[in-house]
Amino acid sequence: MAGDWKFEVPTAGTKHLPPDARYMEALSSQGYGFEVAIADLVDNSIDAGAKDVVIHFLRDGDQLVSLLVIDDGDGMTDDGLDVAMTVGGQRSYGAQALGMFGTGLKSASLSHASSVTVVSKTKRTRPAGRRWLMERAMADFQCDIVEPDYAQLLMDRYANCPIVWSGTVIRWDGVKNFPQYGGGGQTDRYLHRTINKVGFHLGLYFHRFLMRDNFNITIAVEDVATGIEYMNFGVVPLNPFAYPVSGHPDYPRPFVAELPSVGSVGFDAHVWPPKSTLDEYKAVGSVMERQGFYFYRHDRLVQAGGWNNFRQPDQHLALARISIDLPDHSQEVFRLSVKKEGVEMSPEVVAALEDAQDGDGRLFTQYLKDGETAYREARKTSGTIRKPVIAPGKGIDASVRETIEEELPLIPGEDPISVRWQTLDNGIFFDLDRENRTIQLNQYYRAAILGGRKGTLNDAPVLKSLMYLLLHQIFEKEYSGKREKDNLQLWQSVLVSAARAELERVADGE
Repeated sequence: MAGDWKFEVPTAGTKHLPPDARYMEALSSQGYGFEVAIADLVDNSIDAGAKDVVIHFLRDGDQLVSLLVIDDGDGMTDDGLDVAMTVGGQRSYGAQALGMFGTGLKSASLSHASSVTVVSKTKRTRPAGRRWLMERAMADFQCDIVEPDYAQLLMDRYANCPIVWSGTVIRWDGVKNFPQYGGGGQTDRYLHRTINKVGFHLGLYFHRFLMRDNFNITIAVEDVATGIEYMNFGVVPLNPFAYPVSGHPDYPRPFVAELPSVGSVGFDAHVWPPKSTLDEYKAVGSVMERQGFYFYRHDRLVQAGGWNNFRQPDQHLALARISIDLPDHSQEVFRLSVKKEGVEMSPEVVAALEDAQDGDGRLFTQYLKDGETAYREARKTSGTIRKPVIAPGKGIDASVRETIEEELPLIPGEDPISVRWQTLDNGIFFDLDRENRTIQLNQYYRAAILGGRKGTLNDAPVLKSLMYLLLHQIFEKEYSGKREKDNLQLWQSVLVSAARAELERVADGE
């Protein structure tokens, strides 16, 4: 009704509505990746002034039992532990602190473990500890007080490595993605895969800290029954801007965007050299994912790649990277996710980037054109202009997909071509599902081709890569002509003979 609308909502007092205990379950279901959760704990260590942080996997024979994060920071008193273990506990953050919301320790830990124990001591206090059990936290928010003798024992276990006068130990038990059955090398494979992933993530997101002389992160694996340390290595910094020579002579170059609500925001535009094989270039996702903005908050990387609605990913911008140090008190225009792995830019920032300039009046939009030019020129130097292809998809190893995307231009807007094993007639080796963009391989021959190895989604990378290279053009045409059909029949015959030869070798025990 006209005239009745009120712009201010009238109220009649307040009512206290504390969170239901199930809030803890919601807090721990925010989709933390394993390495992202560990990075959140490292944030706390850095805020505590730690110089050394150890990520310690404990195993008992073939069974993984616990994960610990230990640091030599300032430590916490009893009262400090209570605040740290309180959901949203109110604590004062320093001007350069990495922590923000007061939820990271709890939500990151309980996303991956059924129990998190924190034991800590300062230079002037004895060790003290608290423990959250997920089932108890969900029931009534009752947090356990750790026995003082055990708190002392845990501190003594890591005395001088790395704890000297003070420090903190965070222990995860009941880790959800630890292998349930460690036999057959399953634990070793899990550790190799997971430690590589964790090391890459920490090396990338904390590279500015790791490049300092006074900060180290170590990853180690110990057998608690024998005391044998299977692995111990330092995390290497992966600077996403550490190219040996620029991919364009005019870059890197500083730009400035003027934001009405924040003021001047500076950033540096870089162009990587083409076809780099350095880990610093490849540490972030695919070609499409690693281009764009790299946001830092207090020297900690909080987003690696992406265009944040400024523009769409483009293969021709594969070499373009921009580093932005987020200004303090800019949360209204640069909103950081709780997990600290993404930034949401307001429309104000997007508009300001369109007009951003360097000191010579060069527009940021010109940088994007220069980045595309560097990519295109690198293609021309190969002497051959390759035709665009439909991208490879599921079933093909990520490293192979990445190489194909770097070597071949992609047809935009097309669903990728997947490769999967399927039950087929034994007289054929492969089939094509055009509607679902899938190359189907005959499951009957899988074991022989894998040579007894366990099958996975991305197994047989050589075979699948060759099948993609043979068949991708079939999906790129409206129909197959006589020549394509004859080639398909030829390939079927040869591959069936080769697969049957593999089966015979397996049967003969060769």
